[in-house]
Amino acid sequence: MTTSTEESLWARCFHPAPAAPVRLFCFPHAGGSASFYFPVSAQLSSVAEVFAIQYPGRQDRRKEAGVSDLATLADQVYDALRPLLKERPSTFFGHSMGATLAFEVARRFEADGGDLVRLFASGRRAPSRVRDEAVHRRSDDGIVEELKLLAGTNTALLGDEEILRMILPAIRSDYQAIETYRCPPDVTVRAPLTVLTGDRDPKTSLDEAEAWRDHTTGDFDLKVLPGGHFFVSSEAPAIIDLLRAHLAADG
Repeated sequence: MTTSTEESLWARCFHPAPAAPVRLFCFPHAGGSASFYFPVSAQLSSVAEVFAIQYPGRQDRRKEAGVSDLATLADQVYDALRPLLKERPSTFFGHSMGATLAFEVARRFEADGGDLVRLFASGRRAPSRVRDEAVHRRSDDGIVEELKLLAGTNTALLGDEEILRMILPAIRSDYQAIETYRCPPDVTVRAPLTVLTGDRDPKTSLDEAEAWRDHTTGDFDLKVLPGGHFFVSSEAPAIIDLLRAHLAADG
């Protein structure tokens, strides 16, 4: 398989596994980057070829403008991923904004005749559930404070604050994209859906997580894990085990 420039710009494969029968595509949270999923790639490379999505405006794409409309971002991601998705059975995993983006990319894939093996939506309320949020309109300090609040005591999730402030325009675009996103309650995907939520996540209530059930015509599964918004990091071993079992069964 030869990866085009466009594919490699958007989808980073840290541990190539050309012989793996399946692929896992991971979508970062608002302000996140592909490297957030480096440990996931390392631990699952024996069962799947893992790709992490790299949004514009961060790391080696920091000179590019962020995308402030989620539908536009989903179009761009799908255009880049289309050749990869058609080569092997694929699963999506997205956290926070990444969960909604993965859902939208899955919609595009299915409309194009594809079938996703499963969608894992982590740390995000159902697409049709709306809260009145406007973090993207805050000052730079206000956005940094929001990120600190969500990260809790795990400041490593934020990285170096000086670097963080350098990519604030991209983070603001991410927040604008997810905060202005709207989805009708009857929009669904065919893919089976597993929803992961933290029992103390201030951004997603149990009811809001359960509401994902209405957005799939396939099987639905909800798993509640201990932790706040970034339970995906504190509960990483359990999530890795869950993904490994799924990918190994599919392979």
